[in-house]
Amino acid sequence: MTALRLGLNLGYSGRTMQLPTDMVLEAERLGYWAVWTAESYGSDAVTPLAWLGALTKTIHLGSAILQMPARTPANAAMTAMTLDQLSDGRMLLGLGLSGPQVVEGWHGQPYGKPLGRTREYVAIVREIFRREGLLEFQGDHYQIPYQGEDATGLGKPLKSILHGRADLPIYLAAIGPKNVELTAEIADGWLPIFFSPRHYAETYQAQIEAGFSKAGGKSLIDFDIAATVPVVMGDNLEMCFNQVKPFVALYVGGMGARDKNFYYNLACRFGYEEAADRILDAFLAGDKGAAMAAVPNALVDDIALVGPKERIAERLTLWQDSPVRTLNVSTFDMAAVRMMAELVL
Repeated sequence: MTALRLGLNLGYSGRTMQLPTDMVLEAERLGYWAVWTAESYGSDAVTPLAWLGALTKTIHLGSAILQMPARTPANAAMTAMTLDQLSDGRMLLGLGLSGPQVVEGWHGQPYGKPLGRTREYVAIVREIFRREGLLEFQGDHYQIPYQGEDATGLGKPLKSILHGRADLPIYLAAIGPKNVELTAEIADGWLPIFFSPRHYAETYQAQIEAGFSKAGGKSLIDFDIAATVPVVMGDNLEMCFNQVKPFVALYVGGMGARDKNFYYNLACRFGYEEAADRILDAFLAGDKGAAMAAVPNALVDDIALVGPKERIAERLTLWQDSPVRTLNVSTFDMAAVRMMAELVL
C-alpha cells in the first residue's frame, strides 16, 4: 500500500480571480505537500503561485499546468527558477501542451507534432537549469540562437544569470498513450487528469514501463504520479455524483473537436464508449444538461472520491494500492480538505 502524500489542486479561474487562501493555509498546516494552480484561456498559473508563495512557508508550489505553447522554453525556465528561489526551493514545474483549440485558437501557435515539441522543450529547460555552458539548441521545432530565414544573425548563445536548481522537478500533463510514454521517459512526474486506479493496468501501465525502459532503468521510485482526484463529501451519494458530472461532461464533451478529444478517448478506453458518445453528441448540440445526465455514476466513481466519509475511506484504498504517489485533491470544501488529511496523513 502506497504512503500517499496530498496536494491541493486549485484549477484555473472562472469569470473573476479569487484564491481560496484560507484553504491553502489550512492545507499547509495539515501537512499537504503541494498546492497546484492551472491556466486555460483566462487567468495564468504563475501569478497565483507567486501570491500563494508569499503567504506560505512549507507547501510546494506546482503549476498544473503552464501551457508550453504560451511561452518559450527559456521563459518557462526563467519563471520556474525565479519562483523556486523566492520560495526557498518549493517550485514544481508542471508543463503541458493544452489542446489544438486553445493552442491555435488562443495562442496562435501551431499544435502539430506535439511529441517532438515536448521532447525538445523539456531538453532546453533542463539545459538552462543545469548551466553547464552557453545555451545552444538546434532542433526541428526550436533553434537557439534562432536561425530562421528572418533572423538578424545577431543572436548570441547565453547562460542564465540566475543560478537555478539543476534538479528542479519537471512534471508533464499527458493523456494519450504516446504522450504518457514520453512523460515517463523524460519527466520527473506525471500529472494525469481523470486517472482511474481501477483501470491503470490496461490503460497506462505498459506506456509507463516503456518510458522507464527508454530512460534506462527508471522506476516508480524515481517518478511521481501526481493524480488529481475530485473529492465531494456528503450523505446524499447521488447529489455527490451530480457535483462531479458537469466537470466530466465539459471535458469529455467539450474539450476538443468531435474527431480529436483526448478526454473522450480516455473515457472510451475505460470502457464507457456508449456513454461517451452520448455525452459528446449532447454537448456539441448545445444541450449541456443532457451531457451531464449522460455521465454514468460508475465513471465518476472511477475518477473521484464521493459520498460519506466512510465510503470515501473505503474507496481510498484503490488509490493507496495504485502507483499514485501524490494525490491532488480537487475540492472547494474545507471539510473535505481536513477529512482527506485525516484519512491519508
